[in-house]
Amino acid sequence: MGSYRLSKVRELIREEASLIIQNELKDPRIGFVTVTDVKLSSDLRYAQIFVSILEDKEKRKQTLEGLKSATPYIRKEIGKRIKLRYAPEIRITFDKSLESKTKLIKLLGSLH
Repeated sequence: MGSYRLSKVRELIREEASLIIQNELKDPRIGFVTVTDVKLSSDLRYAQIFVSILEDKEKRKQTLEGLKSATPYIRKEIGKRIKLRYAPEIRITFDKSLESKTKLIKLLGSLH
C-alpha cells in the first residue's frame, strides 16, 4: 500500500473520530478529549486512535471507559463516512506523550 494513501486514510480517520467523539457521543463519563494521532496497519484493518484527556487520573479513567464502550459506534460511523473495503478494528489508547511534553516544558521553565 502506498504511503501517501496510508497517511491520507490515517488523517481522515483522525478527523472523523475527533468529530464523532466531540459531537455525537453523549456518554456523561466522556470529558474533554482530543484525538492526537492514529496508527494504521498497512492493510487498513486495524486503527489505534491516540487521545489526550486533560483531566485528573480518575476522570481520565472514566473517560477512557466511556470511549472504549463507544468503540463499536465509532467504528460503524467511520465505516459509513470513509469508503474502505473494511471498517478498521479500532483500539483507543491514552496518549502519554503530551503529558510528558508538558512535564518537560514545566521543568525547563523552572530552570530559568
